[in-house]
Amino acid sequence: MFSLLLALIYVSFISLGLPDSLLGSAWPQMQESLGVSLSLGGVISFLITASTILSSLMSHQVIQRFGTGAVTMCSVAMTALALFGFSLSNSFFALCLWAIPYGLGAGSVDAALNNFVALHCKAKHMSWLHCFWGIGATGGPYIMGLCLSRGMGWQAGYRTISFLQMALTLILLLSLPLWKKQELPLSGGETVRPQTPQWGKLMKRPGVKAALTAFFFYSALELTTGLWGSSYMVAVRGISPETAAKWISLFYLGITAGRFFSGFLTLRFSDDAMVRLGEITAIVGILLILLPLHNLFLCLGLILTGLGCAPIYPSLLHATPQRFGKSLSQSLMGTQMAISYLGSTTMPPVSGFLSEKISMGLYPVLLLVFALMLTILTEKGRHCTAE
Repeated sequence: MFSLLLALIYVSFISLGLPDSLLGSAWPQMQESLGVSLSLGGVISFLITASTILSSLMSHQVIQRFGTGAVTMCSVAMTALALFGFSLSNSFFALCLWAIPYGLGAGSVDAALNNFVALHCKAKHMSWLHCFWGIGATGGPYIMGLCLSRGMGWQAGYRTISFLQMALTLILLLSLPLWKKQELPLSGGETVRPQTPQWGKLMKRPGVKAALTAFFFYSALELTTGLWGSSYMVAVRGISPETAAKWISLFYLGITAGRFFSGFLTLRFSDDAMVRLGEITAIVGILLILLPLHNLFLCLGLILTGLGCAPIYPSLLHATPQRFGKSLSQSLMGTQMAISYLGSTTMPPVSGFLSEKISMGLYPVLLLVFALMLTILTEKGRHCTAE
């Protein structure tokens, strides 16, 4: 029964990934059809992730009241509805309204599923779980690119993803009895009593501040890469919007493939080693995007940046119970999700504003800054927890 439940969690993460990369891949054409400025894509992204922060911070109480299965099913259903709303929208204001349920559908389920896997499963499952997220994140912009290249418009891309989410909602609805039966203890029969410590006490624990800030910069790096990558290729490299929408999927393909192979690497390397490897690879990839080389190196840079991002997030999540205690992991996991979404909320619009006012060529420079800050903070956090 546990294997079936784990399979359902994997499928659920496909649904989390499908809508995450749609806005960035579609925004060049959405901006043109709606007649709005480039930086307003960051406003929609802000509303989505701000709603996700609220949902994530409420996750501990919501999961305790309704259970992981019901929260997962309702979250996917809410996202499906929001995506369908996007497909019917013909104004920027309507997109802003639908962005709220779009974001609310992600926060609680993200914290719940990540904490479940961190507590009950080996590191390989955390990497493969996020690999399944990458399948969705890779498929999302590719589906959008196909719709754009065939003249169907960005609305058709959102509608297609909405229908896929509805199918996943039905699967999760049918699985609710299985979730209710699986109140699983940890291996060895250990029972964990979740704690909800005061914010001030939580912040005083060694390594927590550095760990949370590292999540902020990781999310800033990942979402900024995906959101503005197509716009950078169109504005700076002279690539067509249709081609750019497909090429940005290389970044998510790198994340997906990287997390698949990371699952095998975790059998030999620790979480800390996986994070270091990812950071070095991501920095190399960003440098290839930054340098004025042939577009083949741009594609390679997108893939390497994705490969580098691949092990960082799941490895940091999986290390949470070991570093800070199993009884605190659900509360801290929700906080980490919230800080991650804070990075996703604030930095993409800031990056879009700076790129619009200064130059779109600033895009890879900002990515490099985010990657270097992430590296510094993970090293600092590792030193604090070691002490």
